[in-house]
Amino acid sequence: MSGFQTYLDNAERKAGLTPQQFLDLAAEKGLTHCRAGEVIAWLKTEHGLGHGHAANLAQLVVKGREAIEAKHGELHLDGLAARQDR
Repeated sequence: MSGFQTYLDNAERKAGLTPQQFLDLAAEKGLTHCRAGEVIAWLKTEHGLGHGHAANLAQLVVKGREAIEAKHGELHLDGLAARQDR
């Protein structure tokens, strides 16, 4: 598992939302075309994430899954519970 995935998993533990749910919320709020700093501020303010977790999620929101996977390998966005069932 990549360090990036670890950040996503820990953000899920802290906020109770899967990475995919964060992506969906960001899209609903129109944050997918914003700068990372705006997404980070939203994640910290509305979801109580620390800077590191927010920054990693923001990169996923802004750059997209494909770009992040090209750098860090396969990501699991469906949450911890889905992986435990496998």
